[in-house]
Amino acid sequence: MDKKLNIAVYPGSFDPITNGHTDIIKRASKVFDRVYVAVLKNSSKTSPMFTIEERMELIKRITGEFDNVYVDTFSGLLVEYMENKGANVIIKGLRAISDFEYEFQMALMNHKLAKNIETMFMMTSAKYSFLSSSIVKEVARYGGSLDGLVDERIVKDIIERASNA
Repeated sequence: MDKKLNIAVYPGSFDPITNGHTDIIKRASKVFDRVYVAVLKNSSKTSPMFTIEERMELIKRITGEFDNVYVDTFSGLLVEYMENKGANVIIKGLRAISDFEYEFQMALMNHKLAKNIETMFMMTSAKYSFLSSSIVKEVARYGGSLDGLVDERIVKDIIERASNA
């Protein structure tokens, strides 16, 4: 009898991917057989720093060392995307209690829409608990150091984009 793969999806906008996101991806890759980092095509987010394709390329650059991490994109309902991928767990990174309230509501809604899908909350490492994509963009726009905020392989991309904004 074939063992069912334990497949997870880590959804987000990742504009840009931060060390907090990368921390969650690394840890999830050790727990699941396959992890999809799914970049959401979110029409409500205005003025993204990077296009969907650019974000996917930046994520691939950082996660290329993981054999079980795949980068993809989706729009629409997350649970439908997950069903297409055969995934059964949503990974959500939490920085603080304030993140939990919104993510808990989303987890309940996703479970209502698809009873076979569970949400797993992973606390980000304490050293990244203050970090968000918005903060990275703000620091980059004002010429601050991105050391320790994002992977060094994408610093140049962010600085160039911020200086052209």
